[in-house]
Amino acid sequence: KDMLMKDVATSTFGGGPEPGERAPDFEARTLEGDKIRLSEFRGEKNVVLTFGSATCPMTAGSIHGLNELYDDYNGEDVQFLFCYVREAHPGDKIPAHESMQEKIRAAELLREEEEIEMPVVVDDLKGSIHRKYGKMPNSTYIIDKSGRIAFRALWTRARVIQEALEELLERQEERDTEHAVVNGGEDTSMPKTYAVLYSHRALERGGKKAINDFRRELGMAGSVSYAASRVVEPIALNPGKALAGAALA
Repeated sequence: KDMLMKDVATSTFGGGPEPGERAPDFEARTLEGDKIRLSEFRGEKNVVLTFGSATCPMTAGSIHGLNELYDDYNGEDVQFLFCYVREAHPGDKIPAHESMQEKIRAAELLREEEEIEMPVVVDDLKGSIHRKYGKMPNSTYIIDKSGRIAFRALWTRARVIQEALEELLERQEERDTEHAVVNGGEDTSMPKTYAVLYSHRALERGGKKAINDFRRELGMAGSVSYAASRVVEPIALNPGKALAGAALA
């Protein structure tokens, strides 16, 4: 029922491809209707593949940094893809998807509110792509030009992804090779500040049911995280305005 909380408890990749293994191929359409097949990039580009949904606090926390990485690295050697998966916290506003139309609308909402510029592909209702990559709500895989996993992150943190991507690009240039396992192969650390800073934004997209489920699953910690994020996020994102407001008060 609550995908995020169950997977946080296990803190594993759920059987997704390991560093050095061939990345499972898939085909999907972007929100613009363009068909994308992962294997088309083999021998041409490295792929940064990120999973997320509108009601996932971790997605909300990671998307700004991911957008910056896209601006800095997307080009001749790197292709970014965002794969929209099932809701981490379905609610009354964004329920569990019963049709592709519903899922596409949720993906469009996330793209608009978080200003996502990279191509967004929408997984099918069965979660066919997501299942191949471990079913975590906000993981990222870096797939090198050989089509194998160079690095994977259990939770998407822009700094960690950037370090791995930089190392991969350097190795490819220095050693004239397409494949390399970089930055230790994987990162399983959890960005604890994401829940404190961004949970309200994601959960309010889902609606009251999503908020109540989050609080119930985490108990007191969930209630505190949600309440704190409503206060802390505006300060963290706009410290100048916050200080000016405090001075005026």
